[in-house]
Amino acid sequence: MAKFAANLSMLFTEYPFIERFAEASHAGFQGVEYLFPYDFPANELAAQLNQYNLTQVLFNLPAGNWSEGERGIACHPDRVAEFQKGVDLAIEYAQTLHCRQVNCLAGKHPGGYSVEQCHETLVNNLRYASDKLAAAGITLVLEAINTCDTPGFFVNNTQQVLNILQNVNHPNLRYQYDIYHMQIMEGNIANTITQYKEKIGHIQLADNPGRHEPGTGEINYTWLLNYIDKIGYQGWIGCEYVPSTTTAESLAWFNTNSHH
Repeated sequence: MAKFAANLSMLFTEYPFIERFAEASHAGFQGVEYLFPYDFPANELAAQLNQYNLTQVLFNLPAGNWSEGERGIACHPDRVAEFQKGVDLAIEYAQTLHCRQVNCLAGKHPGGYSVEQCHETLVNNLRYASDKLAAAGITLVLEAINTCDTPGFFVNNTQQVLNILQNVNHPNLRYQYDIYHMQIMEGNIANTITQYKEKIGHIQLADNPGRHEPGTGEINYTWLLNYIDKIGYQGWIGCEYVPSTTTAESLAWFNTNSHH
């Protein structure tokens, strides 16, 4: 049975962030993820996880200036030192939160550099991070993001991720497969997940169009979630969608798909 994690950056936004842990637990989730923990002291977040018996499944490495539109710095040749500092910070948080997996956002192509330079920077950064995180017992995942919502995002399809994994060549780096992003970029979801199951460390979901809950769009989630179970995917599935109504009302799909 798939394990679902509530993405607290998108779900339960009716409540202040720190109250979303309780809401996720009450809704039946056993795991949570979110974009970043860094605005809060790690022990404050850990207290919420402990109180509600939740697993911290995932968060992202520091990704530059989010409010200014940055979406990661891992492919930026002039910001390697900042990236490396971010890895240390992520490890501190992950250890306090007992989080076993963090995601790297490659970022948008920074301009002023060739694609080759950005690729090389990304590969070197991922190798560095994979090493440091492995020593701390934490897996690194790399996510591909669609270029309709985030124009210029450097890593945007499965083949590119696989090439990067091959170049980095580190056992601690895996693919974070986001169903929503990949439906937009390439489709062929079930076959892709089957073919690369051993390389996938984490899955995220949302329907398309609109990035709302399963059942609001073109993806047959009833079939797909069943299928992901059937092929024996053991990881977590992060619910990273924008509820089309209230979060509680948007969880009808979850109540039929998870035995909680």
